Amino acid sequence: MRIADRIIGREAPPLVIAEIGINHGGSLETAKEMVRAAALSGAECVKHQTHFVADEMTEEAKSIFPPNADVSIWEVMERSALSRDDEIALKAYAENLGMIYISTPFSRSAADFLNEIDVPAFKIGSGEADNLPLIRHIASLGKPVIMSTGMQSIDTIGSSVNILRNSGVPFALLECTNLYPSPPEIVSLQGVTDLMQAFPDAVVGFSDHSIGPSMALASVALGACILERHFTDTRYRQGPDISCSMDPAELRFLIDRSREIHTALHQPKHRTASEEAVYRFARASIVADRDLPAGHVLTADDIWARRPGSGEIPGYEFDKVVGRTLTRAVTRNTQLKRADLST
Repeated sequence: MRIADRIIGREAPPLVIAEIGINHGGSLETAKEMVRAAALSGAECVKHQTHFVADEMTEEAKSIFPPNADVSIWEVMERSALSRDDEIALKAYAENLGMIYISTPFSRSAADFLNEIDVPAFKIGSGEADNLPLIRHIASLGKPVIMSTGMQSIDTIGSSVNILRNSGVPFALLECTNLYPSPPEIVSLQGVTDLMQAFPDAVVGFSDHSIGPSMALASVALGACILERHFTDTRYRQGPDISCSMDPAELRFLIDRSREIHTALHQPKHRTASEEAVYRFARASIVADRDLPAGHVLTADDIWARRPGSGEIPGYEFDKVVGRTLTRAVTRNTQLKRADLST
């Protein structure tokens, strides 16, 4: 799939998405600082969350308190939402820094707004992964979709995937665990391979809420093409997602190491040209293991394989030398030549 000018797939380095989400606490200036820090750390893509609370929730949300906050989910989002004008400004700021700007719409009006300001793709969060009317509406807008699949099974996301598939939009599925932060005993790296096997037409990635880079980097070795992590310019901020957010140094580390893993992942098993010099001394050559006379028929006890590998007969031909007759006398540790053996 392609988002803006970025190709995303197994042959390309993983796309690392720095999710500022609601970490800015509703401040445009703070959001810009986070975007700037992500850009300086080498991130290609930044992701926001677009919350139009009145269209997103009902009054019941005012009595629901998420486990990572001390106020209702309504109040969390109301405090953290940027205005339409602020989000337009944030998108322009990110794009002026050369970044791809995408966002998660949590309502129909948010999706329409993001479409109007021409985001190149939509993100669907895990909480909306089975919100079929919203997914259908987003897919109808005709842009690539990245969907997190936390709190879902392969079976339960089937209907949502079918909507994306039937709409014809390019789509990616991200393995995700929705606890902030997620301890390793509940993170599913196997989910990356499960998604690949169940939905071979999807790009697959990993949305990570764990602490540290280990899980995200491990997912790259399994073939994840997208890595999404919450991001903050500094952990000395308050907010429900700060605890599982990367800082700039961690983001830089994740980008660099994920690219290294991707490079190594696509190297077939073979001896590389740069290993040849090592191979010449590190491998063994067949040598006489004791003084032997001309005409002697060699047994396994007469020869051995020792470094360096500069001899004519490599150690892996040991069994072919057994039973051959010496054409000349040799002393112990003499590297045998092919001419030393009768045919």
